[in-house]
Amino acid sequence: MPAKTANRLLKPEVLARLGTLDLVARTVVDGVTTGLHRSPHFGFSQEFAEYRAYNEGDDLRYVDWNVYARADRMYIKRFQGETNTAINLLLDTSASMDFGAPVTKLEQAIFLTASLAYITRKQHDSLGLAVFDESVRTFQPPSARPDSLPRALALLENTKPGNGTHILGALQSLRASISRRGLLVVVSDLYANSDELLAALQPLAHAGQDIAVFHLLDDEEIEPTAKTISAFQDLETEESVIVDPQFLKTSYRSRFAAHCESMQQACRRVGADYTRVLTSEPLDAALQSYMSFRARRGR
Repeated sequence: MPAKTANRLLKPEVLARLGTLDLVARTVVDGVTTGLHRSPHFGFSQEFAEYRAYNEGDDLRYVDWNVYARADRMYIKRFQGETNTAINLLLDTSASMDFGAPVTKLEQAIFLTASLAYITRKQHDSLGLAVFDESVRTFQPPSARPDSLPRALALLENTKPGNGTHILGALQSLRASISRRGLLVVVSDLYANSDELLAALQPLAHAGQDIAVFHLLDDEEIEPTAKTISAFQDLETEESVIVDPQFLKTSYRSRFAAHCESMQQACRRVGADYTRVLTSEPLDAALQSYMSFRARRGR
């Protein structure tokens, strides 16, 4: 598939018309990996590498039944690129995510999370998923079972915008459930202050979790286009404020840029990978950033 064609297929407005999340995820991941050289660093190679003992919850499709017939013990085939990592995807569904065009931040975040889930299972990793706003609404523990991807996609298909945001409280409540070392992926518009984000991520980083953060933004948040004095309503508190367009062109833009920079710095302080994702852009750059991060961490 030519690069230009793949890029057109990954545009958010095109993905929104595809229908099922399974088709969206396959389209995105296949579009991103088309043309990539075969490399175990990206976890897509299917060449046999070694055996390991079967653990409860492993995918039975990878059991070597010939070995079982001879030794009466179950062994799993491992492949080059298989990392056997626990991947926990954390999706922010707060009310502020219900903003943006051509798709909302939440829709783009769901497309991204579904694609990450698809990559996770393609790499034979254990897939976990949490949906949160002010608290954790749903948590699907990491699993390598064949049904882990369909269950995650079904959960994402039914996800709607929630209430306010409390990223610190949500991650604190998840900490006890995320005991196995692995990779933690946060997909959020990060409407919090940098100290709160740092306090949420630091204990998880100290516990040995690798962390990747995807910061969802809409162009209108970065550079508002209102040309007259307008009333803006907070999607989470429903409070309204009258704003002068001159403020939006000057003070607002500098303050918002400073906010984004503080979020990126907080991620850097705990060794987390930070990627900005816009609702107007294809997801290929975000997924390539994720795969490069995993390659650097050796997972």
